[in-house]
Amino acid sequence: MYQRLSAVLFPIMTLFLIGSVYWGYQEHQDKNSILIKAENQYQRAFHELSYDMDQLHNQLGHTLAVNSTSQGYHRKSLVNVWRLTSDAQSKINQLPLTMLPFNQTEDFLAHIASFTYRTAVRDLTKEPLTEKEYETMKSLYEKSEDISKDLKMMQSKVLQNNLRWMDVEVAIASEQAARDNTIIDGFKTVDKKVEEYPEINWGPSVSAMFEKRSVNMLDGNLVTAKEVQAKAADFFGIRDASKIKVTQNGKGTEYTSFSATVPTDHGNLQMDFTQKGGKLIWFMDPRDIGPKKVGAKAAEKNALQFLDKHGYPGMTAVNYDGYDNVGNFTFVAKQNDVLIYPEKLTVKVAMDKGEAVGLQAADYVYEHHKRDIPKPKLTVEEARKVLNPEFKLIKEQKALIKNELSEEVLCYEFMGRINGHYYRIYVNSDTGIEESIEQLPGMNGKRASSEP
Repeated sequence: MYQRLSAVLFPIMTLFLIGSVYWGYQEHQDKNSILIKAENQYQRAFHELSYDMDQLHNQLGHTLAVNSTSQGYHRKSLVNVWRLTSDAQSKINQLPLTMLPFNQTEDFLAHIASFTYRTAVRDLTKEPLTEKEYETMKSLYEKSEDISKDLKMMQSKVLQNNLRWMDVEVAIASEQAARDNTIIDGFKTVDKKVEEYPEINWGPSVSAMFEKRSVNMLDGNLVTAKEVQAKAADFFGIRDASKIKVTQNGKGTEYTSFSATVPTDHGNLQMDFTQKGGKLIWFMDPRDIGPKKVGAKAAEKNALQFLDKHGYPGMTAVNYDGYDNVGNFTFVAKQNDVLIYPEKLTVKVAMDKGEAVGLQAADYVYEHHKRDIPKPKLTVEEARKVLNPEFKLIKEQKALIKNELSEEVLCYEFMGRINGHYYRIYVNSDTGIEESIEQLPGMNGKRASSEP
């Protein structure tokens, strides 16, 4: 009996064993294939990064080599520098450097990209390169040479020693980057050098692009945690402010703010206030939201009442986006019948009861001030001629926006439909140039807050 049983089971077990060995072999092969593919991708990105930085250095040299009156070549060369910088940034993003401090070099490349793009898009025949911009490019030429040489040195070591990028990824993931690793040490060296570069004059437009918001931009006195506690209590109509917990963020820095936590039956309400002036920049009620019972019109009306009550009067709804029983309304300020887009904020409304459960007002808080709005040189009829003849106009009004150079420009805002979609087209009220075009999501045959 045992002989018969073994005679039956032995072949079956043998097949299982062979199958498991084959399956293990296949798994091993697939894993190796994935690892080889990842390694090849990392190697390609790194060597292309080194090539891009070398070409970037050469292209900056070409720009400086030609006559100062060669605006046509300057424009073409600056566009090439911007393209190469963008390529280099893309290659960095493809490398396993997320946990490695390489932010100084990435920031440096971002500034180069912004500087060259913003210089190239302007009319160089009317606004040629200035002496300061030439000095900036000379500085970029020298610094890019340093980075290129260091990357070439790393590239040589990688090729000579057959170094693997997968080892870098493993070292970073296992937090063993402190060990001797040629690639990791090389990138740290490059980043350290960039950090020690003297301050470069990028010009006002680029500097504004990277300027961080701080309390120095605000009006008012510095508030205390006690005052923030009182403000939070007043916001929610709470008599006993002692239940509200207030914590200070970034103490001793120019980015100091306060966070207030208000306990309720359905969770903690969260708020953030600026230290200077005690202005509310963020609010969130995490309560569960039931089925939708309120329409967009009623929700927008409730959002406006909420803003009026809490110190944001005269706001105009410009966009509505609804999902998961929640409506997100974007509002902007208005001055002299001109929409001020830099002063925007967003209100989150729960569509079960139509009440505001969230507010994001940082843009409004930091950008809100009285402006001297110039008179447009073009009439709305003249600006309208710029539009595509097939553009079906729905609404037009004046709006102040920030252009690609982070400059505030007065425009005519035309909202309409073309190619089955709704768009806002912003035409410069002085030049007649389309400064910006925005496609409005979720409006195909549906109502938008700014639509009449």
